Amino acid sequence: MNPFVFPKHANSLVKKYLSQKVCKALEHQKTDSGFTLAKAINSGLKNPDSEIGIYAGDAQSYKTFSLIFDPVISEYHGLPENVKHKSDITAFDLPVLDPEGEYIQATRIRAARNLKGFNFPCHMSLSQRRELEKKFLSALGCLKGNLKGDYYSIELDEKKWGPRKSKNLGFQKGDRFQDAAGINSDFPKSRGVYHSFDKKLMVWVNEEDHLRIISLEETSDISSVYNRFCQAILALNQTLDFAWDKKLGNLTSCPTNIGTAMRAGVHIQLEKLEKKKDTLLKLIKAYNLQIRGTKGEKTRIQNAVFDISNRQRLGISETEIIKNLHAGLLAIIRAEKNL
Repeated sequence: MNPFVFPKHANSLVKKYLSQKVCKALEHQKTDSGFTLAKAINSGLKNPDSEIGIYAGDAQSYKTFSLIFDPVISEYHGLPENVKHKSDITAFDLPVLDPEGEYIQATRIRAARNLKGFNFPCHMSLSQRRELEKKFLSALGCLKGNLKGDYYSIELDEKKWGPRKSKNLGFQKGDRFQDAAGINSDFPKSRGVYHSFDKKLMVWVNEEDHLRIISLEETSDISSVYNRFCQAILALNQTLDFAWDKKLGNLTSCPTNIGTAMRAGVHIQLEKLEKKKDTLLKLIKAYNLQIRGTKGEKTRIQNAVFDISNRQRLGISETEIIKNLHAGLLAIIRAEKNL
């Protein structure tokens, strides 16, 4: 008998693939760090509206619990289970999409990274968070030129100023899905944000993943944002050894983010296409993109401002993602103009 009972109205992928046979094979398994199936799926059990419902507690989770992770990954990413990931972090130039700033308000590229040999955030002790923060402070302190900046400890700032300061930095306590997974434990201890002096690079420390590296500008110059992103990733690779798998690429807490672990997107105002959703959705599907609310996932579209980004992260390189996003946005802007 399956010991894990999902709510009847739950439709998560973990519920779909956690058959009695799979459950029996995995329920007593543990990774070397002690991570279990029960902990991996706790968020899905407690949140019936979860789309995925499973988190990895360490790099080994993907192999120890492959009977459940593999089909979830295959369906979400729309790829066969034997796919191999490819990576290509290379700077290059593309034409600026919206030089007059009529449509695109901002461009943002972010990627998750987890350090090899450490548990992932939903399975970390406070001492591990402390150790990681020290390692990252050292690595971030080595960034040079336009990447150079300061680190702001949310823990220390909240003691002094309260939660307002951390919200201004964009780093907040995780939602109920992350909370049920254990990612919010010990918050805000050993959390922080690195900001370059020009405010175009941010690195979040100990959020959903060990690092979230973010390059951003209030422009439509995707190449500029991407080239800075490449610069930061390659610089951090010199001093940090990240969790990586030949098949799955970068290993992350949530299986939706594996592969490049990168989401590249824009905030774009589409007043005409908002009234022609079918046309917009056809373009989104054609270029394998996705739409989120104006203020992120699970939020509404406000003032016709859409958050449009790549959907595919696995089985596609970083460079291919950027080229495809650029082509898709070009088609969307052309459609908006023609309406």
